[in-house]
Amino acid sequence: MANVRDEQRARGVAALADHLLATGLSQASLRQLAAAAGVSDRMLLYYFADKTEVLALAMQSLAGGMAAQLETALPADQRLSQAALTAKAARLVVDPVFRPFMRLWIEAIAAAARQEPPFADIARQIGEGFLVWIEARLDPALVPDPPGAAATILALLDGLALLEVCGGEDRVQRAVAALEAASLG
Repeated sequence: MANVRDEQRARGVAALADHLLATGLSQASLRQLAAAAGVSDRMLLYYFADKTEVLALAMQSLAGGMAAQLETALPADQRLSQAALTAKAARLVVDPVFRPFMRLWIEAIAAAARQEPPFADIARQIGEGFLVWIEARLDPALVPDPPGAAATILALLDGLALLEVCGGEDRVQRAVAALEAASLG
């Protein structure tokens, strides 16, 4: 049976994951995180070792939620060509349901590039999870180098998320449509 502290931690992680998804990393000071969890900053540090643990657990929770949604959208038993998987995954990246995840992912990558704890480790773990997810959906009979293809697809998907932010909705939708057309021809 879970104790009260474990229950509070679980509630806190869920609330903080929602907070990060809604506000991004700009509202991630210890005080802001505590307020989002509905506790004082001292209580937050009672439930968690430090801010790094809080952020890591919240980001892991979000990654797990996104993985579950991705699994529903593209089950592992679907094996596709590189072009077909790229097109289907690209459509998911620009879906309004996934956009908040992708925007937070962009922020986490930027923080990882600056070596901000815990984002370097988080970005590696989430990136590796995405690569495994992508590779599991590639048909090895159609894709001679699944790990290389998975890395290419991930780079393209991350690029679409950046394009949406930098180039706007119309441009990213045109890019996705071009990928979809290429997968058919």
